[in-house]
Amino acid sequence: MTDTPASAPPSTGKRIELTLRALILGCILAVIFTAANTYLGLRVGLTFASAIPAAVISMAILRAFRTSTIWENMTVQTVASVGGAMSSIIFVLPGLVMIGWWLEFPIWESVAICVLGGVLGVTFSIPLRRALVVNGGLPYPEGVAAAEVLKVGSRGAAQTESAVRENKSGLWIVVLGSVVSGGYAYLAAARVFAGEAARFFKLPVALGGGATGLGFGMQFALLGAGHLIGLTVGLAQLFGLLVAWFIAVPIMTSPEYVTWLNGFGIDSIAATVAAGAPAEELATTVWRNEVRFMGAGVIGVAAIWTLIKLAGPLIGGLTSALAANRRRNAGEVLTLTEQDIPINLVAGISVAALVGIAGLLAWFAQVSPALAGATPMLVAGGLIYVVLIGFAVAAICGYMAGLIGSSNSPVSGVGILAIVIASLLMLGVMAIAGVPADPSIIAYALIVTAVVFAVAVIANDNLQDLKTAQLVEATPWRQQTALIVGVVAGAIVIPFVLNALNRAFGFEGGPPGIANEPLAAPQATLISALARGVIGGDLRWDLIGLGAVIGVVIILLDVALNRVTNGKMKLPPLAVGIGFYLPAAVTTMLVIGAVCGWLYEKGMRKTSFADVGRRMGVLLASGLIVGESLFGVFNAGVIGATENEAPFALLPEGSTWPAMMAGVVVFAVVTFALYQWVRSRSARV
Repeated sequence: MTDTPASAPPSTGKRIELTLRALILGCILAVIFTAANTYLGLRVGLTFASAIPAAVISMAILRAFRTSTIWENMTVQTVASVGGAMSSIIFVLPGLVMIGWWLEFPIWESVAICVLGGVLGVTFSIPLRRALVVNGGLPYPEGVAAAEVLKVGSRGAAQTESAVRENKSGLWIVVLGSVVSGGYAYLAAARVFAGEAARFFKLPVALGGGATGLGFGMQFALLGAGHLIGLTVGLAQLFGLLVAWFIAVPIMTSPEYVTWLNGFGIDSIAATVAAGAPAEELATTVWRNEVRFMGAGVIGVAAIWTLIKLAGPLIGGLTSALAANRRRNAGEVLTLTEQDIPINLVAGISVAALVGIAGLLAWFAQVSPALAGATPMLVAGGLIYVVLIGFAVAAICGYMAGLIGSSNSPVSGVGILAIVIASLLMLGVMAIAGVPADPSIIAYALIVTAVVFAVAVIANDNLQDLKTAQLVEATPWRQQTALIVGVVAGAIVIPFVLNALNRAFGFEGGPPGIANEPLAAPQATLISALARGVIGGDLRWDLIGLGAVIGVVIILLDVALNRVTNGKMKLPPLAVGIGFYLPAAVTTMLVIGAVCGWLYEKGMRKTSFADVGRRMGVLLASGLIVGESLFGVFNAGVIGATENEAPFALLPEGSTWPAMMAGVVVFAVVTFALYQWVRSRSARV
């Protein structure tokens, strides 16, 4: 039996869904979540799905209007969540600063890349809706959770007083979570508490004499992100972390390994570190320059495996979309829940976006003297690449969003595959055109990859939203229109946030910022390094190949675990790869957050308010991410405006150890108190 959504307002019976007030509120929330996600993505390499907090905020605000409906709240959530998802473009764009092509992010070019690629992400995901959302049988965890929140909290005949209380409590939880995480981030910026606790050491000679270490970042944004990714993904990341830092790094930093490589005439990265250097310098240098490329191999193999599994659903989705269009043309009236944007209009919008992309690529090629002579070939090749690879990655990301949620789907792996393929194609094009190697070739490959990445991240989020819409019986074409509005809203704010963060902190490998505390930007760092390596001819294919072998082994382990445990245990290969290339302090806190979330939900299962408590936990995690991330953006703005690298510092540098101990204690106590408070509020709903 289908759940009945909140009814339409009694006055007219007309469905209120795609309204101006919903679009405006959605755009405001999109700007907020885009800024938060941009900071989080550059700091730790992860973004979060903003659909649920956006839905809660929408219901609390639109409740003031007597005519508000569940479908109108769905519109707000759609615009806000897709705007937040657009921030994942930062996994590629900072690479142009890292290679020295851009000194800052030009507004119109950055917005054009996001808008044109994002619109294609919407249009490419429309024919996939029936295959992956309606007929795919995929769980879509975040989409289902968002639908539950909307059904509980939206105005309608079936709404109860407890639902009203839950909606109000949920809003307070988001607000308090944001205040607490933002407050702790301020105290860390003031040097009252340390933001990270880490320990590096060298192993005894009997164990190889290599170096390694471990740490965790005391950041509530990481705790919240860990809660959202769940225990399965968290433990898979822990597995990757352990393989990277307790097997690969110790081996690659050991004297025996260096000697062994020298025997083959290969220089080890460890050998480039000064003799007697601290364990931290030795371990992090090897991890950054070698081990992360193994993670790239793991992720690349996992993304290819996903594409192979998607062949059937892809064909089915296209066939279903074309069949629906034939029925429409034959005069058949489709139900509201079957009315996508007509496929011929989808094609027209796609062509318009591709024309814009062609203009962008042509302008970029003409700016570079090295590329100007090959502009027609570059533009044609770029468009073919965007269409073919773009549609493929839209399908991959949409499928994975349905399987494990949009926060965990393989946009990182897609970016890695896309930049390697784009770089290889660029080499071929330049060889045909007779153009010598030039830094502009790397930049052009990154631009094309950025467009494909925009397609990927939007399709990744769109299908999750389309699942929510299916469950609340929203009209697909109206929601798809809202998706395009959200793309524009998110795209406009991204270059401004990027410029503020670049000026204040800088990016790893790029020009230093005022504070000279470069943001890790792990995906952008890796993607730009891959582009340099492929086009420069010095890419460590051996490390990527070794990672690919590890990826195959992990895939086999995942398949075996699924069969033996009937799906109860999994080892997602993409998550394992992420454990390789995220900083250890980041991954460790993500795992801690995943364990905290699991313990919280486990304690809730035996209560009478288990479902409410689970939803409240998601809202707490979202609030923790938003608060710290927004403070990070604000801090960047203050640093840029004052040109003071530590504008909030209350204590001098050098008080690390007391700050670290105080931070650990306070962080643990506040975490426990927050979960207990959320549990008590859930019990009172």
